Amino acid sequence: MPPFDLVVRSNRVLIDGGFRPAAVAVEGDRIVAIEGVDAILETASDVHLGDDEVLIPGIVDTHVHVNEPGRTDWEGFASATRAAANGGVTTIVDMPLNSIPPTTTPDALALKRAAAEPQAVVDVGFWGGAIPSSLGHLRELQDAGVFGFKAFLSPSGVDEFPHLSTAQLGEATAEIAAFDGLLIVHAEDPATLEAAPAVLGASYPAFVRSRPDASEESAIAHVIDAVRRTGGRAHILHLSSAAALPMLRAAKDEGLRLTVETCPHYLTFDEEHIDDGATQYKCCPPIRDAHNQEQLWQALVDGTIDLVASDHSPSTAALKFAGDGDFDLAWGGISGLELSFRAVWTGAVARGIPLSDVVRWMSTSTADLVGLADRGRIEVGARADLVAFAPDSTFTVHAADLAHKNPVTAFDGTTLRGGVEHVWLAGRLVAPDATSGGQLLSRG
Repeated sequence: MPPFDLVVRSNRVLIDGGFRPAAVAVEGDRIVAIEGVDAILETASDVHLGDDEVLIPGIVDTHVHVNEPGRTDWEGFASATRAAANGGVTTIVDMPLNSIPPTTTPDALALKRAAAEPQAVVDVGFWGGAIPSSLGHLRELQDAGVFGFKAFLSPSGVDEFPHLSTAQLGEATAEIAAFDGLLIVHAEDPATLEAAPAVLGASYPAFVRSRPDASEESAIAHVIDAVRRTGGRAHILHLSSAAALPMLRAAKDEGLRLTVETCPHYLTFDEEHIDDGATQYKCCPPIRDAHNQEQLWQALVDGTIDLVASDHSPSTAALKFAGDGDFDLAWGGISGLELSFRAVWTGAVARGIPLSDVVRWMSTSTADLVGLADRGRIEVGARADLVAFAPDSTFTVHAADLAHKNPVTAFDGTTLRGGVEHVWLAGRLVAPDATSGGQLLSRG
């Protein structure tokens, strides 16, 4: 038998933050050697990438709402993981809502795992939920294998996942800090939202005013205070408002254990180009103006924002367009898992940001967030999750062509850069018609 199961050769392989010619040798599910691109290696499969392709690690998306069980007409593990593979994503971590039941108990986690196991095309991990009724019992869910705990500080939009008060946020942070877990937070302040102007039907600017920057600033200040008091670890989800960046920089300079993410839709779209009634763009917190967007990009470059994750939050078309363009009635969430990496790469190209930075934000840093240190990098000993990527190709998004269960996305009609040519999961080529092959992941 040949010593290697697979060798992938390319003139541009992303290694240690830079691209260089290399031959990546795989045995089983691991990278076991990295040699010169023309090295003589005995292998069962020798793949030479084209001059227009680069080899990068698989994307790790730590913010995906799969919704199964309970709301599988919105999305399910079969469609979500197929979409992930199509977009170069080899690992997803599933949010504890909007499934029924939410992942707030070990029994609910077992139901999630049973639903995912026979259908997963890529690897799947799971977040747990911190809701009022689960406080005091979070260690049980931690021991069952979740990667951390999602909490809302304002109403989540689904009754079965209520938000935490400021006092309960402090309780959750202290409880999770006691076993050195991770709290991830939807940071909008309900009192600020209640005091904001009402949503006015189809007006997108009115919708943005109804969820002002101050709601994120206030909620993030509460998270920072809880982390400071407990010594715990927290992660701010889907940062939309650049107004919160100074306090986040100060918290990090203080040495607090705080990380931050933003999302592809905040980096791609801006308020000025969203039409009234275009509820496919509705998400919470909202997409803000172009100046705000550029500040988010700069915060990624300077390290204030640590990573980018999709926040893939799909629904049926009927829910997404409920009220015929009324932002108060339509479901809030962007469907973009299959497109997230290429959307960020498209924006990066326009700003002269290298592909290596995008991969770091969406693969290395996301893997590190959840402790999957053998992913998100091409090095000896790492998992052989690899993507042959054509960075200079372009395509126009057609929602009906995506693997997402419902053909609704804010990216419909957008021209993006990048072709996902081949995906290897644990050293095995993912076939276009694959229906399984992914593993279920547990913390540790």
